Amino acid sequence: MLVGYARVSTQEQDTALQLEAFKAAGVIKVFEEKASGAKFNRPVLWQCLSSLRSGDQFVFYKLDRVARSLSDLLRILEAVEKAGASIRSLT
Repeated sequence: MLVGYARVSTQEQDTALQLEAFKAAGVIKVFEEKASGAKFNRPVLWQCLSSLRSGDQFVFYKLDRVARSLSDLLRILEAVEKAGASIRSLT
């Protein structure tokens, strides 16, 4: 299953562009979050990662929507790998 994660940094922004790209890519389930990427403790991101199952694909619009540092990215990739899933960036 394609599982998407859409994030914007502020309440004034929206995820419309990301959601449209997910729809075009055939993403089935989408988790949306409005939180700064500088925070690693993002509840919706971790809910999304916890939902991944073997064979799923973790989809995001752009790498900076998921992680802002290499160390954060490595922790996220570890969670994806542990679930038996893969990743895909749409851009």
